[in-house]
Amino acid sequence: MTATGMQVVMPIIEINNLTKDYGDGRGIFGVNLSINKGEVFGFVGTNGAGKTTTIRHLMGFLKPQSGSASIDNLDCWNDSAQIKHKVGYIPGEIAFPDAPTGTAFFERQAELWGIRDMSFANEIVEKLQLDPTANLKRMSKGMKQKTAIVAGLMNDPDILILDEPSTGLDPLMRAAFVELLNDEKKKGKTIFMSSHMFEEVEDTCDKVALIKEGKIIAVKSTSEIRHNENKTYKIEFNTPEDYKRFTAENFDFSELRETQNQVFVNINGNEINTLTRLLTGYSIKFFTEIKYTLEKYFNSLY
Repeated sequence: MTATGMQVVMPIIEINNLTKDYGDGRGIFGVNLSINKGEVFGFVGTNGAGKTTTIRHLMGFLKPQSGSASIDNLDCWNDSAQIKHKVGYIPGEIAFPDAPTGTAFFERQAELWGIRDMSFANEIVEKLQLDPTANLKRMSKGMKQKTAIVAGLMNDPDILILDEPSTGLDPLMRAAFVELLNDEKKKGKTIFMSSHMFEEVEDTCDKVALIKEGKIIAVKSTSEIRHNENKTYKIEFNTPEDYKRFTAENFDFSELRETQNQVFVNINGNEINTLTRLLTGYSIKFFTEIKYTLEKYFNSLY
């Protein structure tokens, strides 16, 4: 608490000016990110943008050329052994150790973590409809992913670092995974998750960072993106005459569909009354808002 009684939110994951240059413009360059305790933070970018490189630094698998990363005040490179005991991790590329079945692998993980009660692990197995008795080597990509999710979460750690965690899951299982993440969020866990699934990030994350060519290009709260003051409306007119008359109005049209008498209008939220007043003089079939999504925001920046 401060003198004024305000609670100070402390970052639990900090990335300061992190740089790893692989040459030819590949790598990460001066990455700065701060993730607060209890925050669910999305990390979005195309393949090769630098998501996995950043995460590997957090897990202490890579040493930065310059800059630093810390988790819970521990240096990610120097204190990586301690960090691995605090963090639940799902890697982007899954390579299992030599264990005959998923069950045997979980038992080995439990031994490593000192877990005696497997009820939480079994709960996740059930939610993801995984058959852990299957041969690890012969598992499908989706089953391997589910196995990695169980292994990453089974210790019930306070901090989760997830690299494209839903890759290979079908839509039904992806929905089960989002539900699982939201359950973890309710427990107050700190989650840092890279993903190329915009919907998944929007459904779970409080904040999102966009990375392009190894550089952070934006950090926004997901609610800010959703409640963007710039709106797009789709309007369909009952007659071609009304359609033509409206297109002569002074608006920013993102798309015109003459054969369907439809227009897409971009306006600022405070101009909505002007638009609705004007539309009373037209015969309209429908008038609907096109929701502004994270994907649209991302594409506008890219």
